[in-house]
Amino acid sequence: MALIAFVLVSVAAVVLETVPWMAEAWPAWFVAAEIGTVAIFTVEYLLRFWCSPEHAPWRNRPEWRARLNFVRQPQAIIDFVAILPFYLALVMDAGDLKSLLILRLFRFLKLARYSPGVQSLLDAIYGERRALVGCGVLLLGTMLVCAAAMHYAEHDAQPDKLGTIPDAMYWAIVTLTTVGYGDVTPITALGRIIASLTAVMGIIMLALPVGIVASAFQKEIHQRDFVVTWSMVAKVPLFAALDASEVAEIMRFLRARSCEKDEIIVRRGEAADAIYFIVTGEVEVRMPEGERRMGPGDFFGEIAVLRGGERTATIVAAADCKLLALGEHDLRHLMDRSPEMARRIKDKARGRLEERGEAPSGEIEKA
Repeated sequence: MALIAFVLVSVAAVVLETVPWMAEAWPAWFVAAEIGTVAIFTVEYLLRFWCSPEHAPWRNRPEWRARLNFVRQPQAIIDFVAILPFYLALVMDAGDLKSLLILRLFRFLKLARYSPGVQSLLDAIYGERRALVGCGVLLLGTMLVCAAAMHYAEHDAQPDKLGTIPDAMYWAIVTLTTVGYGDVTPITALGRIIASLTAVMGIIMLALPVGIVASAFQKEIHQRDFVVTWSMVAKVPLFAALDASEVAEIMRFLRARSCEKDEIIVRRGEAADAIYFIVTGEVEVRMPEGERRMGPGDFFGEIAVLRGGERTATIVAAADCKLLALGEHDLRHLMDRSPEMARRIKDKARGRLEERGEAPSGEIEKA
């Protein structure tokens, strides 16, 4: 969170420094922000560089090879470019500093390291790089054909704007991308027909890469959620003895849920529709006879679900926690398939009823 804050401060300083009255009013603040953030980014980069041999994929390689691999990583290149302008400015004239503005704004890209969503999007783009290159080649070919056609139709009517194919290529790319500045427009009947066809093809050209990236991004998110859910299931002791195929089977029924502190998970008197497994954090069980806490590896809600009745307690998140919810119908299905799991859940329910001074009901035994 601190590094994210420093990135935002650095980028804000670069942007606001271009406002003349701000640059004149607070020059010392801008200098301090630049020196301070660059110092932190430099230490961060050097520490990552030094620790790179400990990175799991590179542990069996020589240290120099591991560090060479590090500096060639895209995120490491971004980190290096983020600090490079400051050191270049020390050896350049003041008039050359403006040329480093774009490089300084590269610091914003450092946020990609801390955003799983951005990382998933980048992974999706990288995974579909061949298809996206194909789309680029197709767009380039379409641009050349449309530019040549427009040059043929309009070179006599508008020699200053469409007299050469390179001139027409500007019009073609603007039209294919559906921007349409309007500074170059056809005036002949044939030119307008070509322009209409080019505009329609532009919609198709844009739809192709958008569809490819959207599909790949959805697939990437699904894979990430699969891995997260798998790791959460593996932390529940009730599922610890299951093999990979059984865990995969259970994952089809489980729903991950994150709760913030003091959030009410279930209320006493509500209809029971699911059993909850605690992966991380703690919950507080509030009953008329008292309160108690439950932590990672435990589960709750099984009594009401097995009885087919209402919740007997209010469950509140005592801290930020992650849960796995299993619906009533899916729970009964899994209990039918796994007698051992059914026995452990029923034993837990009977034990809790005995703690409360209640005799185990017939609904639990029959469930």
